[in-house]
Amino acid sequence: MTTSSPQSTLLLTRDGAIARLRFNRPQALNAVDVPMARAFLAATRTLAADPGVRAVVLSGAGRGFMAGGDLATLRADPMQGAADLIGPLHEGLAVLADMDAPLIAQVHGVAAGAGLSLMLQADFVLAAEGTRFNLAYVNIGTSCDVGASWALPRLVGLRQALEIALLGDTLSAADAQRLGLVNRVLPAAELEAEVEKLAQRLAQGPTRALGQMRRLMRGSFDHSLAQQLDAEAEAFRRCAQTQDFRAGLDAFFAKQPARFGGC
Repeated sequence: MTTSSPQSTLLLTRDGAIARLRFNRPQALNAVDVPMARAFLAATRTLAADPGVRAVVLSGAGRGFMAGGDLATLRADPMQGAADLIGPLHEGLAVLADMDAPLIAQVHGVAAGAGLSLMLQADFVLAAEGTRFNLAYVNIGTSCDVGASWALPRLVGLRQALEIALLGDTLSAADAQRLGLVNRVLPAAELEAEVEKLAQRLAQGPTRALGQMRRLMRGSFDHSLAQQLDAEAEAFRRCAQTQDFRAGLDAFFAKQPARFGGC
């Protein structure tokens, strides 16, 4: 099922329990302009309103994942342009972070600036060999946005995050994997199939439990041990009320693989 026109700067499609968001400005390496930012927010709200979505894949059309924000928009009116781009992107990310469905980034070509920031928010990142990564913000004289300052030190540690952010150097796919920015690096011809395999696996999982797990992990850096123990107990209580928990227990005692319905 497709819910956006082929001419849209962001394509939203749905195949069963898997939703796909594809940035679609290939002539500009998918640099985010204001219409794309607003379309991103609208798409995330559509996904969040659909309990049947059990995995989300984020990708880019053409030669790259995303080259960052549209610099022409920022040059024309730096203050208003920044507000018009950052506002909907940040709000959309908050929507995705609050969903139960895991987020997979399928990355190729280039992930720079806001593209890298968006990629960092995913639960899983699969990248094609030859992909180049650059946080890039300092190269145009600004600080980062789209959650990079939150995600990057959590993924690679403060010292390495500062090096990536302050120097603005380009990283190879091998560098990105070594640092923990991506989960896997694959031949370009195999990337889509491997992302599909992972998305299918996640979409068949206990979606509410996956949502609780991703929120626990992401919130753990901001909690004391006592607070995290309380959060774990509450999350387990919520999972224990789901049909999937009962299905998992029944399957365990029957010595059979569990079949989860996502509720």
